[in-house]
Parts: sequence; C-alpha cells; structure tokens
Amino acid sequence: MDKASSTDISRAVIALHPNDVLFAGSHALPAIPAVDHYAGAERFLRRALAMQADLGPLFDITFDCEDGAPAGGEADHARMGAQIIASKDNRFDRVGLRCHDVTHPHWQVDLDIALSICGDRLAFVTLPKARDLEDVLFARHVLRGLEQRYNTKRHIPLHVIIETHGAVRDVWSIAALEGVESLDFGLMDFVSEHRGAIPSSALRSPAQFEHPLIVRAKTEVAAAAHAYGRIPSHNVSTILDDANAVFEDAHTARERFGFLRMWSIHPGQIEPILRAMRPDAADVADAAGILLAAQAQHWGPIRFEGRLHDRGSYRYYWHVLLRARRTGMPLPAAADTAFFGPRNAEESAS
Repeated sequence: MDKASSTDISRAVIALHPNDVLFAGSHALPAIPAVDHYAGAERFLRRALAMQADLGPLFDITFDCEDGAPAGGEADHARMGAQIIASKDNRFDRVGLRCHDVTHPHWQVDLDIALSICGDRLAFVTLPKARDLEDVLFARHVLRGLEQRYNTKRHIPLHVIIETHGAVRDVWSIAALEGVESLDFGLMDFVSEHRGAIPSSALRSPAQFEHPLIVRAKTEVAAAAHAYGRIPSHNVSTILDDANAVFEDAHTARERFGFLRMWSIHPGQIEPILRAMRPDAADVADAAGILLAAQAQHWGPIRFEGRLHDRGSYRYYWHVLLRARRTGMPLPAAADTAFFGPRNAEESAS
C-alpha cells in the first residue's frame, strides 16, 4: 500500500462519527425534544405554534382530542386541529395528536380525520388509557391501516400513555413493539385507578416521587423504555404559577428516575422543563473534549485528564452532547462542527 492510500484510510477512520462506531447492535433512541406541550383548544394550539416558531423545535406540541374535545363536537374538534397541523403555521412538523382511548366510540374517527388531512405532517399519535398490550396492538393495527388508506409516506410513531394497572403489567411488552417511540406515564389516571388507596397528596410533589406504588410504576416505565430504545416521558406538573416548582419536578424526574421528556400543560412550564432536562455545563465541556480526543485516536481507549475512557464512557458522553443539543444548550465549537456540522448525517440519539 502506498503512502497516499494509507493516509486516505487514516483520515476516513479519524472522521468516523460516534453513531457509526459506538452503537452496533443496540437500540437507537428517537431524536425528539425533551418537552411535550399539550394544547386542547384552537387558541392554545395557535399560541403554542407561535412559541415554537420563535424558539425553534425545542419542544413538541400535542393536539389533544381526548380532553380537549367538547362532548358531541369531537369530529369538528379533530378537523380543526388537523387543518392547523397541515397549515404553514406548523413550521417544523413537530405536532402530534392524542386520540381518544380505544373504548371511546370516536377514537377511530379522530385518527381517520387526522390522517386524511395531515397524515404526512403528523409527528406522532398518542394513545391514552391503554388497558394492556392488546389495546396497543389494536391501535397500531388501525393506525397502519389508515396510513395505507391515505398513502402516508412513513409509519407514524406511536406514543403510549401508561396509566392503568394492565399497562404497567405489560409495559415491557409494549416497549418492545415496533413503532412505539415513547412511553408516557400518566399520574392522575394511575392514582385514580387505585380507587382512593393512594392519597391525593401523591398527585403532586414530594409524594409523587415517594409513594411506593407510584415509584414502582415510574421506574418500570423508565426501565422498559430504556431497554428498548424508547423515550420515557414524565407526567405533568399541576403547578401553573411557580416555575421553580416545575423545574424541581422535571429535575427529579430526570435525575432520579431517568425520564428524558416531560409533559407541559401551560406555556410557562416549557422553559423550566427544558432547563431541568439540560446536562451540567461542565459535563458538556468534558463530553466534547473526551469525544474529540477519542475520535482522534480512532475510538480506541484514551487517557483524558488522568482517567481512562473507552467506548462505554464514549456512549455516555455522546448522549450528554445529544441531550445538550436537544435542550438548546450551545456546544463547544469544535465538537459542534465535528459531530453536527453539515458534512455529518442527521444526528440521532443512538
């Protein structure tokens, strides 16, 4: 082999992206924002889209057909939301839809209307109150049939709310299903399912992070999601006028329970949730330095500031960078160029 050929091969190895070398055989995490903001009325949906246009796609929006629709007006409500999702106001195609649960007479109509109007613009479909694995399989079957009917260009991801006894029991099987992108814990309905056995204090902090039955459910949801490369999404904070309390709820969900995403039910909750989901700035700086050094050494083991690092720690620090990027944190310029520059493929949370 001549010197020129050897140099070309060396450069190609050095340029390998983390996604190309660190995650063979493992499940990839979906590249979705850390905040899922719910909007159940037209004015709230339009307000959320305006905020998203200003901030960029740092948060998703879920148009709510379950709790947002007036009784008897479900079809008009679904049609209104679908038309807005299909409009130019939806700049980033990061708006999903929560349909009614599978026992509701209108749930399939929700999906039919949405896919007929905005199927290719729909970021995801959220299924509430799944009673067990069979409900999720049925919902996915119906969704795939409608995709075929309306010739959507892709399979629409399914987000499943885990809020019943049966869903908690089957959560690992639900997480394993192809097409499931997120497992969302629904605290209020989960507590209600216990018919008064869990006190109302557990609907808020600190009891929502301390009651044994809720802790068990949250840890099962997060563990199953991580095992199968799904995003675990945490329940809402019902506090609307205290940003610090919202931040603390999101921070606890992230740091103690491993949730990577959280619902928002008021525009004022978006920023504190984003802030809570961000990694520490020192960790981001370390991640950038370690990964750049690893790339320069062809992803073999390195010594960095007196510590050994190999592909196990590289995977950890890669997710630190991804978490920073998806929550709007600036990255060190060299790492931003090396890993997220225009010459790289679309980044994903592998």
